[in-house]
Amino acid sequence: MAYISGLAEIVLWTADKARALAFYQDLLGFELISPPTLPNAFLKVGDGNAGVPQMIVLVPAPPEIASAPRQGQLHHLAFQLAPEEFDAQHAALVDAGYSPRGGKHPVLASRTLYVDDPDGNEVEFICRA
Repeated sequence: MAYISGLAEIVLWTADKARALAFYQDLLGFELISPPTLPNAFLKVGDGNAGVPQMIVLVPAPPEIASAPRQGQLHHLAFQLAPEEFDAQHAALVDAGYSPRGGKHPVLASRTLYVDDPDGNEVEFICRA
């Protein structure tokens, strides 16, 4: 029996909270829902269900993690776009100095693009074709 009803949060280490917020809050438009004085930044991505929003949580990396070579297990995270918003998201990333990479989803008929966030995490943007 499946009890899970959705994905609540993805937590990412960040070496520079301000740069990460510039990407996730300013560029992607996610709403900061935690007090700015909190060390971790909780950003609302979507409404979720059962009263729990979908979130990206940015956690300042301790010096021993921030200075170590990247060794994480995360392959990438993906955000869904409405098809009519795909080109505007691509343009916003380019305007912000990112170089989006194309891709092809192995299962879904879709449009996809990828960029690396300021901490090197690969971020996918996807919509139905």
